[in-house]
Amino acid sequence: MMTTSVPPPTHELILLALSRVEDPEIRRPITELGMVGRVDIGAGQVTVEILLTVAACPLRERISREVRDAVLDIGHIASVRVEFGVMTDDQRATLRKKVHGDEPVIPFAQPDSLTRLYCVVSGKGGVGKSSVTVNLAAAMAARGLRVGILDADIHGHSIPGMLGLDARPVQVDRMLLPPSAYGVQVISIGMFVEGNKPVVWRGPMLHRALQQFLVDVHWGDLDVLLVDLPPGTGDIAISLAQLLPTAELLVVTTPQQTAARIAERAGAVAAQTKQRVVGIVENMSWYEAPDGSRQELFGAGGGARVGARLAALLDAECPLLGQIPFDPGVGATGDDGTPIVLTDPESAAAQAFREVADALAQRPRELVGLRLAVTPR
Repeated sequence: MMTTSVPPPTHELILLALSRVEDPEIRRPITELGMVGRVDIGAGQVTVEILLTVAACPLRERISREVRDAVLDIGHIASVRVEFGVMTDDQRATLRKKVHGDEPVIPFAQPDSLTRLYCVVSGKGGVGKSSVTVNLAAAMAARGLRVGILDADIHGHSIPGMLGLDARPVQVDRMLLPPSAYGVQVISIGMFVEGNKPVVWRGPMLHRALQQFLVDVHWGDLDVLLVDLPPGTGDIAISLAQLLPTAELLVVTTPQQTAARIAERAGAVAAQTKQRVVGIVENMSWYEAPDGSRQELFGAGGGARVGARLAALLDAECPLLGQIPFDPGVGATGDDGTPIVLTDPESAAAQAFREVADALAQRPRELVGLRLAVTPR
């Protein structure tokens, strides 16, 4: 009977094992990022030094656990000791260049980007645009997609609170690593202001902030980026059209005819910016009473009206992607920091959110402008 012997641990074997451990924020192997410092091999014990980008790294326990498990899998090792150090300024600069490049650009605006970009817009406040954004993002992340939210509502930021996020981005040299919740990466001006302090900025500063969120933030390889815009058709909508020209508009309205007419204006921006309206979401469409009846609290037909008007204006299909029933739980779970698609997945509202998320997630990635690996003959 033949037996296979496990080779004793060597420096090379340990580095190979560590190459399977990824930094949770950057999502690249720690060996590739220069995070592995000293490796000492003793009698049955291995000590690994991990160099963190910042001393107060919130994920150090997770990194320690994954490093320990990876090294123990080699065999012939009784224990693994993980020690932490902190990168020098030069090491952080090297990491940033490796991940972000010498001349950072907006990755989603590059010809080879495969990220689907959706700007969630509305004509007026109070229609539930941000609730739609966080629930769509959480639903997409739950089905395994890599999702990010850019909270572009600078003056009325609300996304971090609706996802229960109170962490600030980690800064590595001039690169920001966005915090995440429920598998969704998030960046918001709310992460940089104290308490409920207002942001009093005008056009040029708003544009610069959005540009930094797109250039300086390391989003990684996202499948979907949702951009939560402020209501209306002001400076931010124009800036986003310039910074993300391939982004599509997702228009949120309520059934009320007045709200629908205002929502048409937000979608009509696409005629000037040459963007596409991917569809309409009608929020608070009806209330499902305990007896099973539907009560139309805010009228009816607003979403279909917006879709028809925009289709005629843009000479393109603008489908009604979904109707979300009115459910007090949507607001309550947003206040608690957990989207209703996660807390009450069987509710009618959660199911409607998932249907819209599935429709957006299943759309094929555009190949326009993409460099294909083919050679003409």
